[in-house]
Amino acid sequence: MTGVERTVRIGVGDVVLEADWTQPAQAPNPALGTVVFAHGSGSSRHSPRNRFVAGELVAAGLATLLTDLLTPAEEQVDLRTAELRFDIALLAGRLIGVTDWLRAQWSATGQPIGLFGASTGAAAALVAAAARPDPVAAVVSRGGRPDLAADSLERVGQPTLLIVGERDRHVLDLNLAARQRLAGPTELAVVPGASHLFEEPGALEQVAQLARGWFVERLG
Repeated sequence: MTGVERTVRIGVGDVVLEADWTQPAQAPNPALGTVVFAHGSGSSRHSPRNRFVAGELVAAGLATLLTDLLTPAEEQVDLRTAELRFDIALLAGRLIGVTDWLRAQWSATGQPIGLFGASTGAAAALVAAAARPDPVAAVVSRGGRPDLAADSLERVGQPTLLIVGERDRHVLDLNLAARQRLAGPTELAVVPGASHLFEEPGALEQVAQLARGWFVERLG
């Protein structure tokens, strides 16, 4: 199944963020819901890994919104300092604003929203989920840092899937500890032989399958 993609501009506070919004081409039925991607650690909405996962979600009948949580000027600062990618309060605030914008687009249908966070974007996704229990219905973290969500973990009641590479030992330990603090139903999926970026043959495909199954069941 293919999708129809368009770039949108979303006003959040005093900034305007760009995002790529893809709807599955399955007329006349609407999408099951929309999954918003939150990037981290110097990535952007053009991340080939997240775009691959997003493509699998669209093929399953989900819409996707890949958004940059930093402006182009902020991204240039972050490339030099690597500080903004760890500003979870900033990233989460922006993601909450994007979620509110998306909810307004779906006001007539009330479609559910899923959040997919990678690296530090996973912490932002969890903070946003805690702040918006409605309409956020599910969360997936890929190689994420849920520990950086701090006290918000105890307020995340949505079903949360933590995906970590087997060889990403430090991040795996952090996810194991964070899982104990999450309030809602949680699963930890360890991809055999995979490192932090899931670059090994077949690893990213496993991530996509796991995320697809999680979101289709909980948003559909």
